Amino acid sequence: MQVCVCTRDHVCKGSTCVCEGPCMRGCVHEGPCVQGTVCLGDTCVCEGSTSVCVRAACVCVRAACVCVRAVHVFVCEGGTCVREGNVWEGKGWGQFPLTNMVLTVFVIAQWVPSCRGPAMPPPGQQASWAQSAARLRHAAPNPGSVSPLDVLLDDVILTHSLFLPTERLLQQLHQRFLLASGSPSPGWEESDALPRKRAVLTVLLHFLETYKGLLQEEESAGKVIKDLYLLIMKDTSLYPELEDEILRLHQLVETVELKVPEETPPPSKQVKPLFRHFRRIDSCLQTRVAFRGSDEIFCRVYMPDHSYVTIRSRLSASVQDILAAVTEKLQYSEEQSARGEALALVVVASSGEKALLQPNEDCVFTTLGINSHLFACTKDAIESLVPLPEEIQISPGDTEFHRVEAEEIANHMTAFHWELFRCVHELEFVDYVFHGERGRRETANLELLLQRCSEVQHWVATEILLCESLGKRAHLLKKLIKIAAICKQNQDMLSFYAMVMGLDNAAVSRLRLTWEKLPGKFKNLFRKFETLTDPCRNHKTYREVLSKMNPPLIPFVPLILKDLTFVHEGSKTLLDGLVNVEKLHSIAEKVRTIRKYRSRPLSLDLEASPSQLQTKAYVRQLQVIDNQNLLFELSYKLEASSQ
Repeated sequence: MQVCVCTRDHVCKGSTCVCEGPCMRGCVHEGPCVQGTVCLGDTCVCEGSTSVCVRAACVCVRAACVCVRAVHVFVCEGGTCVREGNVWEGKGWGQFPLTNMVLTVFVIAQWVPSCRGPAMPPPGQQASWAQSAARLRHAAPNPGSVSPLDVLLDDVILTHSLFLPTERLLQQLHQRFLLASGSPSPGWEESDALPRKRAVLTVLLHFLETYKGLLQEEESAGKVIKDLYLLIMKDTSLYPELEDEILRLHQLVETVELKVPEETPPPSKQVKPLFRHFRRIDSCLQTRVAFRGSDEIFCRVYMPDHSYVTIRSRLSASVQDILAAVTEKLQYSEEQSARGEALALVVVASSGEKALLQPNEDCVFTTLGINSHLFACTKDAIESLVPLPEEIQISPGDTEFHRVEAEEIANHMTAFHWELFRCVHELEFVDYVFHGERGRRETANLELLLQRCSEVQHWVATEILLCESLGKRAHLLKKLIKIAAICKQNQDMLSFYAMVMGLDNAAVSRLRLTWEKLPGKFKNLFRKFETLTDPCRNHKTYREVLSKMNPPLIPFVPLILKDLTFVHEGSKTLLDGLVNVEKLHSIAEKVRTIRKYRSRPLSLDLEASPSQLQTKAYVRQLQVIDNQNLLFELSYKLEASSQ
């Protein structure tokens, strides 16, 4: 079968590779090309039975042609390579046909090892270079090098769920491994079985290394992975060349807890108290671990009279599931429901705002505000709901914050936020932004990190506005600026940003007398902080500072989500059956940036003394006022006029 890999307007005609249309730097063809061709620069040359273009990143394997250099998409039709789909010239990425996407991933994986080699040779030396391409295919990769196909494969694995369900991707891999194990199909030689199986392993390994813990929530995916794993293990003795890949696969499958529907349910997990909404000191002192949708939690659901029931539920529970648990606790009868007294679930914020939740809404718990609570009541009682009394004691007096050194608080804050940041799976960023387009997956850890960012902002305002003494208030202001500076030094930009925004809260910034008592050195330092967090020119100053930092670091996460949202809303994912690969690449680049931030462990010298544990508990369970109206009331009591 005729196989041709060409750039621009090169096509295969008969047994010869020729150029159609304008050729930028001169075109040469060498034929006849019976088995296959490769494209070097603007020259088509013949290279035996396989097609591969080293460095130029052109790949054609009998059923599909892919050029990654400019993302030209070619398909083979009747032995002829023809271009298909729209391409954005000069931008490095373009669009792929959706129908060929799985095959494209398979083709890319088959030739990932072959795309690392020397740079393109000068004119006149292409022929000898082409003859050594086969040797390059088996050469050891250059350490530290990242080929375009490595990047594209990672792009697809990170973003495939936007256009291709995970289960379907895995089913295609399973099918391709079966095809490679069977009798050779037309156009394939028996010697092709090994590279085809290695390609399946390449994609599967990359998938497992990327998804890891998230697979615990994918029942259907777990079944396919287990079947494919058992199928691959049968070939261990037949293909000793795949020993390293199969060993790595075995290690990953052992590490990842695959959830398979027909298996015996695992032992019940330890029930976790949900962040903020069910307090336990011993829990807050433990190292934070990632939440999963199947985790069981304790949470309180309140009644109109502020009594409550404590329910045990999955983190991903829907409104209907929560109401069923509440109804069982209250022994609410079916007769009451039949009389129109069915319970509804309402979120009541500390400001008094109410939001009625629909029965099909899920992942309710992690979307609650800082001091918001769930209420169960009949629909005619919704208007009478009032928020719970403030949990924080609004009275003068020194808090724990007054007694602890700034450096101690800053270090414990950085350590806690690093734990929360590490718990967020990189794919949660994609799912958070794209959940409306591809179906929602739990993003509990990311939502809790965002909630913490808001909590720190309100904590700054709360501590200042609860201090009645002008002198102590000015000292607190100085101390908070110092904490922000240490957080910046620790490369905890999330805490730094949140604290600056808290100091910029209108209820705090209007305290003229307090700010006047602040030493000039700290006034100038805070002005620099405001410049750094200035959103002008798309946060240019902050981005420049961040680019000079080395990992580990904690970025200002809301800005990452803003960038992803801009990419999402600025272009379509699918258009006329084509996948917008440039958009997927932009998303994946953001995710790889997050990987870079977490590529090294955080090392802070924190003692385990009783006083340190007390500070740790304080930092991890901040008590805040998030009602802006109440914050303004406190502000005007401290300084009636800002003139």
